[in-house]
Amino acid sequence: MKVIAFARKEQGTGASRRLRNAGQTPGIIYGGTEAPVAISLDHNALYHALKKEAFHSSILDLEVDGKSEKVLLRDFQVHAYKQLVLHADFQRVDPNKKIHVKVPLHFVNADASPAVKLASAVISHVAVELDVSCLPADLPEFVEVDLSKLEAGQSIHVSQLPLPKGVTAVVHGDDATVAIAVVPAGATAAEAQAEAK
Repeated sequence: MKVIAFARKEQGTGASRRLRNAGQTPGIIYGGTEAPVAISLDHNALYHALKKEAFHSSILDLEVDGKSEKVLLRDFQVHAYKQLVLHADFQRVDPNKKIHVKVPLHFVNADASPAVKLASAVISHVAVELDVSCLPADLPEFVEVDLSKLEAGQSIHVSQLPLPKGVTAVVHGDDATVAIAVVPAGATAAEAQAEAK
């Protein structure tokens, strides 16, 4: 994904306000061996890019005054009530160094799972993203969670997720739960009544 930016010389609150009034968003590129660079980006292009899931979990080609760099979006600030992006932070990426990124989880085949089809269970998504570590070239856009074999009362853990080659999950503590199939209390009571008749 390509992003176009411009180096900016003026910094500070007043300069940032003038940029925003001109339809630009201030930002910064940092990391690597080079010094941080203050940049400005087209606000509308950035605003729409932020709505795309891939923009948050992909290596971006950031072009600043004709020179392209590989970066990750690390942070951004949005106005409390206006549709306004106030600032964006990008981190340079070294192709030979592992990065630590959160990638979204995509849940598939819930309607085909025995938990839903046979037991009228509700599948609860305990996590919506996963911490991964990998080289920039191996970064997946998302990790798929296949729910097709999930039975009522069972759960899926991080260790059960098939991760792409070169990608490892960064787990803090125990093997975290990603999804769980829960049978609603009303459904079990109705089944018990039906059997009693």
